[in-house]
Amino acid sequence: MQLRPVLLACALALPLAAPVSAQEGPGGPPAGPARISVQGEGVVYRAPDLAVTQLTVMRRAETAADATRQTNEAIAAVTAAMTELGVERRDLQTSSFQVSPQYQYDNRENGTQEPPRVVAYEVRNTLSVKVRDLPKLGELLDRAVQLGVNEGGSVSFQLEDDAEASMEARREAVSDARTRAETLAEAAGLKLGRVVTIEDGPVDRSPFPPVPFAEMRAMPAPASPGSSSVPVETGENAVNAEVRIVYELTP
Repeated sequence: MQLRPVLLACALALPLAAPVSAQEGPGGPPAGPARISVQGEGVVYRAPDLAVTQLTVMRRAETAADATRQTNEAIAAVTAAMTELGVERRDLQTSSFQVSPQYQYDNRENGTQEPPRVVAYEVRNTLSVKVRDLPKLGELLDRAVQLGVNEGGSVSFQLEDDAEASMEARREAVSDARTRAETLAEAAGLKLGRVVTIEDGPVDRSPFPPVPFAEMRAMPAPASPGSSSVPVETGENAVNAEVRIVYELTP
């Protein structure tokens, strides 16, 4: 009668001991092959085929209506000149219109300040122009200034279609990554195995920094006699790509 509780306790203890012995036993999942993660960079250069410039007309008058009228007349003349010089209507866009009251602050004889009063209004109208015929860019800028553009925009050179350049930059990035991985593997006495993952990073389309319009006006005059066009150098744009690749390493 007294043996039954003892046997029951032993039976209950056995299942609890099994998992412990399994965890403490030798073995486990085999370790996978070593891996290496590298980043590759590629860059290609292309001559731009598109320029974007901002042409701003500012006029100041006693009333907002008068300043707006003067600004509208000047920007209309600039827009007409752009189309005459071959810019398509689809490449002309009003990018900004601003009316700014100009305040005067007077001091009283006792040293306190009078409430500010509006003495004039400044109105700015900015026309964004895409220039596809780059040899005409200097003539366009010079004509715009003659017609009343009097505040600086900038000129940004771009690639209208950079798909091919982006693909080439990615190929160079992959090649760069493999070269780096091979160098590291060789230094460690190993060889590259299969590709585990490839991550495509952002593509950076980096033109030269925008050229301030005022600086372009300050450039030396072109060598050709009788020409007053603004001299323009287009240079090249860089298209950068990045990839990250994980390789397995083998002995």
